[in-house]
Amino acid sequence: MIPREEPGPIINGLPTNLPDADPQETSEWLESLDGIIDAEGRNRARYVMLKLLERARERQIGVPSLTSTDYVNTIPAETEPAYPGDEDLERGYRRLLRWNAAMTVHRAQRPGVGVGGHIASYASAATLYEVGLNHFWRGQDHPGGGDQIFFQGHASPGMYARAFLEGRLSETDLDGFRQEKSHIVDGQIRALPSYPHPRQLPNFWQFPTVSMGLGPMNAIHQAQFNRYLHNRGIKDTSQQRVWAFLGDGEMDEPESRGMLQLAANENLDNLTFVVNCNLQRLDGPVRGNGKIIQELEAQFRGAGWNVIKVIWGRGWDPLLASDTEGALVNLMNATPDGDYQTFKANDGAYVREHFFNRDPRTAAMVADWSDEEVWNLKRGGHDYQKVYAAYKSATEFTGAPTVILAQTIKGYFLGTHFAGRNATHQMKKMALDDLKGFRDRLQMPITDAQLEENPYQPPYINPGPEDPRIKYMMERRRELGGFIPERRHSPKQALALPEEKAYAGVKKGSGNQQIATTMAFVRLLKDLMRDKAFAPHVVPIIPDEARTFGMDSFFPTIKIYNPNGQNYTPVDHELMLSYREATNGQILHMGINEAGSMAAFTAAATSYSTHGVPMVPIYIFYSMFGFQRTGDSMWAAADQLGRGFLIGATAGRTTLTGEGTQHMDGHSPLLAATNTAVKSYDPAYAYEIAHIVKRGLEEMYGEDPKDVIYYLTVYNEPIVMPKEPEGIDTEGIVKGMYLLKEGSFEGVGQDARRAQLLSSGVGVAWALEAQELLKRDFGVVADVWSVTSWGELRHDGLACDEHNFLHPTEEKRVPYVTQCLEGRPGPVVAVSDYMRQVQDQIVNWVPGDFVSLGADGFGFSDTRQAARRFFHIDGPSMVVRTLQQLAARGEVPAEWPLQAAEKYNLLDVNAGTSGNAGGDA
Repeated sequence: MIPREEPGPIINGLPTNLPDADPQETSEWLESLDGIIDAEGRNRARYVMLKLLERARERQIGVPSLTSTDYVNTIPAETEPAYPGDEDLERGYRRLLRWNAAMTVHRAQRPGVGVGGHIASYASAATLYEVGLNHFWRGQDHPGGGDQIFFQGHASPGMYARAFLEGRLSETDLDGFRQEKSHIVDGQIRALPSYPHPRQLPNFWQFPTVSMGLGPMNAIHQAQFNRYLHNRGIKDTSQQRVWAFLGDGEMDEPESRGMLQLAANENLDNLTFVVNCNLQRLDGPVRGNGKIIQELEAQFRGAGWNVIKVIWGRGWDPLLASDTEGALVNLMNATPDGDYQTFKANDGAYVREHFFNRDPRTAAMVADWSDEEVWNLKRGGHDYQKVYAAYKSATEFTGAPTVILAQTIKGYFLGTHFAGRNATHQMKKMALDDLKGFRDRLQMPITDAQLEENPYQPPYINPGPEDPRIKYMMERRRELGGFIPERRHSPKQALALPEEKAYAGVKKGSGNQQIATTMAFVRLLKDLMRDKAFAPHVVPIIPDEARTFGMDSFFPTIKIYNPNGQNYTPVDHELMLSYREATNGQILHMGINEAGSMAAFTAAATSYSTHGVPMVPIYIFYSMFGFQRTGDSMWAAADQLGRGFLIGATAGRTTLTGEGTQHMDGHSPLLAATNTAVKSYDPAYAYEIAHIVKRGLEEMYGEDPKDVIYYLTVYNEPIVMPKEPEGIDTEGIVKGMYLLKEGSFEGVGQDARRAQLLSSGVGVAWALEAQELLKRDFGVVADVWSVTSWGELRHDGLACDEHNFLHPTEEKRVPYVTQCLEGRPGPVVAVSDYMRQVQDQIVNWVPGDFVSLGADGFGFSDTRQAARRFFHIDGPSMVVRTLQQLAARGEVPAEWPLQAAEKYNLLDVNAGTSGNAGGDA
């Protein structure tokens, strides 16, 4: 609790309402400021004030900071630490890296291949990466744990080039760049993915980052998750840091900047963003008429981050030191990014004329310099001394995350045809003259004849492990704890799964009480959390809808994670279900933030690899705001080989009654089906949920863990949950369908017409209703199947087709849905609370006639019964559709379907009765 007598923060920099504890001292400070202004001028006074603000921020006084500073380096030259490395050796193998990275892409354009790639991004960022790899980033064998590095996607050739020098990759591997299926050597695929893809190169990459914007978001939540593990006492992560490498163009993605406040609010000083500000997007300048570094500085400072600008290399230091009138700084401030880009696409004479000569004072500074000396003035991101100073400062800063804004040149060192050009991002190969010039600048031991012999395949250069440069590089990594990037598969400790008794409660049903499948899942989760060995590894994730999902009962027990604890008295503190936050809380309550919740899910879902500690994320959300809203993040989670549960609550197109179009999920199982790593289920009953969750835990965290994600859709429509029937087909539940209720011939005779009714989720109740109506009103005997997963049935069908296609001489495999329905008489009618395409996923493997009913079209606000009648997916609609199929087969009179439609008032939306009229949970 904040003591009432303590003053609050200064608001908007105005202290007028705060008491002055020492008026005399305040007066002396004001007089000192006046004295500086009068004696030394406004510029000197401004400098002193800026230094005071800088020190106030360092000491975390809480006063507002400047949102934008001059266009110069944040760290003064005189305060820079000495560079600890061997500059000659590091420069030597940086050049090897530049050559091999460029050749990896260039050689991939050889005739017959031509798979593309990017040269310029790594060229601009090589120094940024190498300073970190040589002096800062800890590998996974470091005693304090490994750092987590989110590499910029387009820079992947540079990481491959380093692994080549380290002996982790061969020339053969490099020549398989972007040929992940076709580059076969000695019967083995030897290939590298285009970007950081853990699923494609699982021993190497940790984080998929090339879907721009997801890297920054996921890095923030990775840093948060590291603290979460530490504060909960699960793992000591106090020495581990997260570094995210981003592009200045990438920062325009909403996800790139949308969660900055979280990192500041949680004081994530274990997080560093490095924004490679080469001032270029993929097609042109990021801010041609403006200054992206200044814009980013203002936004990051405003969000509460520590900002370090690395704009100019050391060659500028004497010029800035002599700039007593501020002319050079003013010129730097006034020059737009479009001009800075153009300068580096020309030469020293152009820079002199169009930059320095804009002001006679700056022109005089370089009057006795040659054009070559002017041209050799570097941008700060290419100066390892400046970058080292920034990294060191970032790692020593406490209380807030840090962003380093490093100005670079896109295509740096590649030659005038590449450097700073608008088209450089799309340039994938070099002409012969470009190759020769690049070789000369890097001093590579390659002759003209070697380049002329085959310009498409210049040699890679690896001097071998005994070369002093390589020895030095390897020693640096040994001291820092091993290779980076590197991904490890197995957790250091196995996860003890709950025993069978944990599932017994929900299998008993709900007695006389009506509950929805959402509540059934929550009850199961409570029972699972009673297992003391398993419970600490569960990570519940909720985007500000806990009460909607009936999860507020978790608040006072396992509590909400907040690294700052709860420093206020909650308004509901006297209630049993009071809102409770704690530093060791277990729930990640992300606010109204589905994207952040998915980033948190991803961090927890890959903890088995990044931390060697298996965690079980359970992210529960409005199903409409899952795969539709954050599908890209779900793909990234799958690409990162995540494991966990996604729970699409309040699912279905007709269950939310009053919410309207944007809340009505009629398609998430279809979207989930596009992701091969996702196993999507639509259970109807509590006992089905129990079996699915149990199988999911075994598959993802058992003896032979699989890199899959379980997605369950659950509803908010309450029903009486039945007890698990004796002899239930448990294998059918997890495979995707089982016979729920076989039709009875009692009272109709053995010659009755037959039908098969397939349904999922809340639709099972409509199928059971249709079963009764068909028999009572028309003497038709129907079997009801609960389809727990249309998607898994499709996956199985596709797998069987693939096997039978590729192995025609072997015994044919029969899809599971075919096995279930083979020999079952009558047409098949399938229904769910989703669009027909969800049910149509299985049409290829259904023997006999098949037809689906679905909630196609936009959702709307109305009663459940009216909505189901409107979409014609309720029980009576299933009856009419079944009779139409039977009539088409000649098995019932042709007029029966029309008679049934009239009997049930099928065109009257107010005549619908299928489903529970009310109830929210």
